[in-house]
Amino acid sequence: MLASTFATHPAAAAAARRRGPIRWRLPFCSQIVTVTLRRRFPMARLSITNALASQSLESAPAAPPKHSFPILVNSCTGKMGKAVAEAAVSAGLQLVPVSFSAIEVPDGKVEICDREIYIRDPSEGESILPSIAKDYPDMIVVDYTVPDAVNANAELYCKLGLPFVMGTTGGNRQLLHKTVEDANVYAVISPQMGKQVVAFLAAMEIMAEQFPGAFSGYKLEVMESHQATKLDISGTAKAVISCFQKLGVSFNLNEVKQVRDPQEQLTLVGVPEEHLSGHAFHMYHLTSPDETEVERICYVGGEHSVRAASRVGTSASPPLPPPSGRL
Repeated sequence: MLASTFATHPAAAAAARRRGPIRWRLPFCSQIVTVTLRRRFPMARLSITNALASQSLESAPAAPPKHSFPILVNSCTGKMGKAVAEAAVSAGLQLVPVSFSAIEVPDGKVEICDREIYIRDPSEGESILPSIAKDYPDMIVVDYTVPDAVNANAELYCKLGLPFVMGTTGGNRQLLHKTVEDANVYAVISPQMGKQVVAFLAAMEIMAEQFPGAFSGYKLEVMESHQATKLDISGTAKAVISCFQKLGVSFNLNEVKQVRDPQEQLTLVGVPEEHLSGHAFHMYHLTSPDETEVERICYVGGEHSVRAASRVGTSASPPLPPPSGRL
């Protein structure tokens, strides 16, 4: 309408001919970034919803980062730890040749991308880690260990002022957050690092906040399948269940069906045989009170731990501006 009115006005048309063709300009758009992982200021609890807005976990595929730094992966003997270590090398980061694990390996070392990583017992962490941190300034730690080690590991990292990514689920999460806040160190703490699942969790949090009680009376069934070495209930499942509870669904964590038997994973879940040693499959089944409505939500998770470490590494490099947001 604006274009046709402009063209029919004689004076406007003459002016347009003198100026030449109209060139449309795109409106200026600035990227919204709300990431600030605090070091010298009190650190707020890390939020899945705000993590989505930051784009720190889901930028372009891992490529040699502008800011390179040493990265220590605990532990390289596990499925996730090994995958993160390989991704770190692929991204051009300096992989520290030491990892802490209670799993015994031949000759006390493993090979990651033609690099020898020496495996030390976790009990040696407090005596050995300080010297490693001294030898590798600006080192970032990525933790994929076991639930029982979460709090002790975080306390050690914080004691030494080491920024870290906590990908291990379990432990006392409230104490974990408090430890980080009190120490004023940078950290990324999340039960899930896959960008698609982070987006799903963000949507669930928004829905739970805006529509509390919307699913009151509904029955929820949860099944989650992971490799047999995963000991606890998925942290992602706990986050999703928490949202459903806020939406009015009555559900206890002990009702979660954990599938860890490989044969059951093949036949019941449909996990490809080549992924039995490392996978994540969740199903959430909602049934209405009169059993006339059924909703199923399924997803397979992914990991972006190296991206998280890159964000921590970049943020931890001085000089730092005053905090303006939170992850």
